[in-house]
Amino acid sequence: MEDVPTAAEMLAWIETITARGIRRPGYPADAWTERWLADRFAEFGLGVELEPVDMPRWQPGTALLRLDSGEEFTGFPLPFTAPAAGLRARIAALAEAEPGDIAVDELTFTELPQSYVKTIATSFYDPEGVFDSLVQTIPFGPRMMAVVEPALEAGAAGYIGALTGLPWDTRDYYVPYDAVQRPIPGLWLSGSDSRRLIGRLPCTGELVAESVTDRVTAHNVVATLPGNSPHWVIVASHHDGPWASAVEDASGVALVLAAARHWSRVPQEERPHNLLFLVTSGHMAHAAGTRAFIERHRDMLADVVLQVHLEHVALRCEGVDGELVPTEDPEVRWWFTSRLPELEELVARTLEAEGLRRSFVLPPDAFSPMPPTDGAFFHPEGVPLVHFLSAPMYLFDSADTIDKIDVASLEPLARAAVRIVAGTAQWNRTNRENLPMKQA
Repeated sequence: MEDVPTAAEMLAWIETITARGIRRPGYPADAWTERWLADRFAEFGLGVELEPVDMPRWQPGTALLRLDSGEEFTGFPLPFTAPAAGLRARIAALAEAEPGDIAVDELTFTELPQSYVKTIATSFYDPEGVFDSLVQTIPFGPRMMAVVEPALEAGAAGYIGALTGLPWDTRDYYVPYDAVQRPIPGLWLSGSDSRRLIGRLPCTGELVAESVTDRVTAHNVVATLPGNSPHWVIVASHHDGPWASAVEDASGVALVLAAARHWSRVPQEERPHNLLFLVTSGHMAHAAGTRAFIERHRDMLADVVLQVHLEHVALRCEGVDGELVPTEDPEVRWWFTSRLPELEELVARTLEAEGLRRSFVLPPDAFSPMPPTDGAFFHPEGVPLVHFLSAPMYLFDSADTIDKIDVASLEPLARAAVRIVAGTAQWNRTNRENLPMKQA
């Protein structure tokens, strides 16, 4: 596949995107990225549309905790929680919090043994044989997005998320990102600051958590190439991110661009189907862009033989002396694949052909009713899908920088996306409806 861009070309795209700064939905860097993407697709010869998406925009300001003792801690406001210019209250551990208190809740990321994931996987590619012993740290605690809810149930007036259980010292944790407005203010404190605070509980003080939430119109970037069938394959990722975010998801954008450039150089009669390349906005606002695309294009979904989502070309990291240190290994790769034997076999063959070690082929509902991807909402629509995603522990943190990109995997992943699309060449709407769907 000589027309797949090189790793250096893809890395240059990632560097260009991340250099613009924080790409939260509605931020200037994200708006710039939309236009830049449209220009790249147009250069490749694709038809391009920018489709508007209305969504909430959350912008944080100052986040402080001032104790009556005079000590002050700087934090990061919890996304989409209520702003507070100054909430004075008793500060207590969540388990001991009374109505009206500011509750302090310690968060530890979940440790996921890959030996367990093997039991729910359709197949896996693990030539090193590491899955029986490898444990992955995923970027969520046991409550996922519902971090504030226990404090709400306790009647707390405010929330402090104490990041004591993370392998590195940070307060820049952009969770929750489901765009649900929580009615109390909250902030994240780093592990080192949290341990200092916990040693002083209970105490009294003032919480400041400034933020502004409004509405903004962002855009999905939609690019098309005609193919050799009346049916469609959609290849997608998202262009927004919680920070400048190299892995989340400038890396996914690079893979979509790579696939688009490859297929633009293939004659129309050799393209298996019409191809639609979708780069959505609003992943950090409950996948607003994906949901808007589905609503706007619902009539075409029955003719989509496959929807491919590409997210997070990530190196596994380790915490060393409070810092994140990249290893030479990829983060565990999840390939959420519809329960169609023909499709599962295609993905499994592709992983081995491209040497994509540390990969699982998983049912779309392996961890939850929908895959944990930006493209999740295609699943309940009945669209066959292959969603590639990794979940490194730094995914929602400002530590997601260029050095976390798994550069060695960029070309194999781009080729894998092309192979999977090419493998649908004989599929059509009838094939899709008649392929035997395995039961859970």
